[in-house]
Amino acid sequence: MENPTPPKGPMQAETAPDAAKSAQGAANAAKKALLLEALSYIGHFKGKIVVIKYGGAAQVHEAVKRSFANDVVLLQSLGMLPVIVHGGGPEVSRTMEAMGQEAVFVDGLRVTTAEGLNVTEMVLSGLVNKDIVALVNQQGGRGVGISGKDGPTVLARRLQRQDGKDLGLVGEIEQVDPSLITLLLERGFIPVISPIGMGDDGTTYNINADSAAARIAAALKAEKMIFMTDVDGVLQDGTLVSALTAAEALHLIDQGVISGGMVPKVEAMLHCLGHGVGTATIINGGEHHAIIAELFTDTGVGTQITP
Repeated sequence: MENPTPPKGPMQAETAPDAAKSAQGAANAAKKALLLEALSYIGHFKGKIVVIKYGGAAQVHEAVKRSFANDVVLLQSLGMLPVIVHGGGPEVSRTMEAMGQEAVFVDGLRVTTAEGLNVTEMVLSGLVNKDIVALVNQQGGRGVGISGKDGPTVLARRLQRQDGKDLGLVGEIEQVDPSLITLLLERGFIPVISPIGMGDDGTTYNINADSAAARIAAALKAEKMIFMTDVDGVLQDGTLVSALTAAEALHLIDQGVISGGMVPKVEAMLHCLGHGVGTATIINGGEHHAIIAELFTDTGVGTQITP
């Protein structure tokens, strides 16, 4: 004798709410797990300095710029001590062109003439810096813009390349005095720093922003250094490498896996790690809330390098 076919209507009416309830329960459990995960990282970073090299797409698109500023203010509200170091090369080039000056590069590095330096300092320490300060303040933060000349914070000398090619008034950092930055942090401000330094004789130098961020992070003994770029991180055979040790990163440079413009960024990260910074990460700054995803989740985003 065949088993009777169970009635369909009533059974379906009873299981649909059960399925919805089950799905809601799973969603709530996931939210709780994510919150607990975030809280553990918030506790870890509370009272710690996080230096952010701000650049790439995050410095171009208005919606992403606002998202970045919102994230930075959120970090401070959660008890962290964010410090922003920014570049602005494309804006410098556009301004020079508008003023009838030509941007000259050697091996991808900008040549800074005395005339060009005036424009560079005006754009980086003026236009770009104050734009970032305004974004932070619009989101409820207390941003203060300085350059490496203030304090002075960044002492530099003229860069001497091994190949003898002259880049003009491009500097390499000799020393970072973090006392002004520390004072601002202690008073509840968010420092926004342009990569302009000065020599002992008062000469102004244009500093590579990645190098400036790395040296500032090292001087502050930051817990975290984040480099915002236009790429997801270090790629190997087209796949993102999410975690590396310093030794592994050096090996990938030797192998040519890390190449081109990624090399100086990774070298800057390695400098951080060799001078007291806890971890350093490259992230895609074009993604909304990428900083939050990196700091407050187990998986993070981008490529993190540890000592």
